[in-house]
Amino acid sequence: MNNAIYNFGEPVNEKVLMYAPGSTERELIKSELADQENKVIEIPLIIGGREIRTDLTGTIVKPTDHRHVLATYHMATAREAAMAAEAALEAKCEWMSLSWTDRASVFLKAAELISKKYRYLLNAATMLGQGKNVQQAEIDSACEVIDYLRFNAHFASLIYGEQPVSGDQSINRIEYRPLEGFIYTINPFNFTAIASNLSTSVALMGNTAVWKPATASLLSSYYLMKIYMEAGVPGGVINFLPGPGNVISEVLLRHRDFAGIHFTGSNPTFNSLWQAIARNLPLYRSYPRIVGETGGKDFVFAHSSADPSELAVAIARGAFEYQGQKCSAASRAYIPESLWPRTREKLLDIISGIRIGDVTDLGCFLNAVIDEASFDKIMKYIKIAEASDDAEIIAGGKGDKSSGYFIEPTVIVTEDPHFITMEEEIFGPVITIYIYPDKDFEDALRLCDETSPFGLTGSVFGNDRYAVIKAGRALRYSAGNFYINDKPTGAMVGQQPFGGARASGTNDKAGSYLNLIRWISPRTIKETLDPPRKFGYPFME
Repeated sequence: MNNAIYNFGEPVNEKVLMYAPGSTERELIKSELADQENKVIEIPLIIGGREIRTDLTGTIVKPTDHRHVLATYHMATAREAAMAAEAALEAKCEWMSLSWTDRASVFLKAAELISKKYRYLLNAATMLGQGKNVQQAEIDSACEVIDYLRFNAHFASLIYGEQPVSGDQSINRIEYRPLEGFIYTINPFNFTAIASNLSTSVALMGNTAVWKPATASLLSSYYLMKIYMEAGVPGGVINFLPGPGNVISEVLLRHRDFAGIHFTGSNPTFNSLWQAIARNLPLYRSYPRIVGETGGKDFVFAHSSADPSELAVAIARGAFEYQGQKCSAASRAYIPESLWPRTREKLLDIISGIRIGDVTDLGCFLNAVIDEASFDKIMKYIKIAEASDDAEIIAGGKGDKSSGYFIEPTVIVTEDPHFITMEEEIFGPVITIYIYPDKDFEDALRLCDETSPFGLTGSVFGNDRYAVIKAGRALRYSAGNFYINDKPTGAMVGQQPFGGARASGTNDKAGSYLNLIRWISPRTIKETLDPPRKFGYPFME
C-alpha cells in the first residue's frame, strides 16, 4: 500500500516554440499539416470507453477553405445522451475512490504526451479545424493545455492539504468528496485549452463528466479524447458526445443525478442553461454547481500619459489575434485627443502590414473566422458602421466568403460612445474607438464602466501612476482580468487566473485552485477521543 502523503510542486509554464524559418518545429508542423490535409477522418462518440456510431452524421471543414473536408462525425441523439450519463455514473465509484495522486498522474501523463508525442498533431488540428495561425495554436493547444494539466495537479495538492485544527479531545479532518452525480461540460470552438480544462479539471477532483464538444472544434477535441485514453483515463470518466446541444441538454439537465455544469460559451446560451436548471431543481438529488465563462466587450483605455506606439501594438494584437475570436479580445478603445494622431498613424501602419490567408501559409497573421454564421454576423456590424453618420471605418471593412470566411482587420472610429459596436459583442476582427477630450478623463472612465453589461477583461495604458490607480479603482468591476500597459488578452495558467463577472460569467477563475474547489463537496469529520459519560454540565450544579 502506498500511504505516502504526496504533493505536486508548482510547475513552470510550458515553453512556447517560435516556429521561426529554419527551425525544427517549423518543419514538423508543416509535415503534420500536410498529412492532416490529405485525409478525412471519422469521429465517433466515445461512451464508457467505447466508440459509438449513429445514423446522424456531419462534416468538419477548414474555415480558410470551406470546400475542404477534414472529418466526418457522428451526432448523439437522446438515446446516446442517456447512455453517456449512465456511463459516467457507473464509472464514478471506482474513479472517486482512486487516490487523488493516481488521478493526477493520469493527467500529468497526458500533459507529457501532448508536450512531446502529440504536440504537432494537436496544433495542426487546431490550425486546420479552428482557423488559428501557428503561434496562436502553439500557445493554445500545446502550452495552455499542458499548463492546465500540470498546474491543476499542483492546485489540487494545495486543496487536499488544507485541514482543520484538532483539539485535545478530538481529531478533525475534511474529506474532499466529488459532487454527487455527473458533471456536464460544454466548450466553445475557440480554445482547445478550454475544451481540455473543462472536463479534466472536474475529473481530477474525482468527478465523472459528459463532454459536449463544440462542433467547430471537433477535430482537436477528438484528438484530445484519444490522448486522454492513451494516458490511462478509464472508460466512462470522460464521455465524448458530439451532437446538437439542445438534444443533449434536454436529457442531461432533467437527470436526477445531474450535479453541475462547467461551461464556456455565449451569454444567451449560458442564461438558457441556467434557466433550465432552475426549472428542473425539484428533480435533482442536490443543488447543481453552475460554473460558466461567457462573453466580453473588452476595452483598452488610454490616459494622456500613455505611449502611442505601445498603445497601437496592444490594440492591433488585442483586437486582431485569432481574428478577434477570443472572449478577451479588445473590442472597444477610449483614447484621449492628444494621443490619437500618433496612435492612429502607428495603428494604420501595423494594419497595412498584416497578411491574411490560409493557416498553412505560416507567414499569415490573420486567418478566417470560424464559419458562415460568424462571417455574416460580423459583416452586419461593419455594414451598420458604414451606413452611419456617427461612425467612420478607417481601416478594413471588407469581407470575402467565396472560398474561406475572411474579414479584414477593421477599425471603426465613432463620435457616439454608445454606438452599437461600442456596446455589443461582435467576436470578430473589429475594434471601435472613441476619442475623448483629455480633460474628461474621469467622465470617460465612467463611460467605460457603464457602457457594457460584461466584465471580463480590460487594460489601461498610462505612465502617470496616479492616473493608472484612479482608472483601476473606477473600473474595479469592469474586468475580472485587468491589465496595466498590456493588451487585455493572453492570460497564462498559474499567472493570471481567468474569468470575469457581470454578464461574463461566474468568475470562478480557471487556471487556479479557485476553479477546482467548485468541483468538490467537503465533508467535515470529527472523531471524539473520550466521549462524555455523564449528562450534566457544571453550570447545572
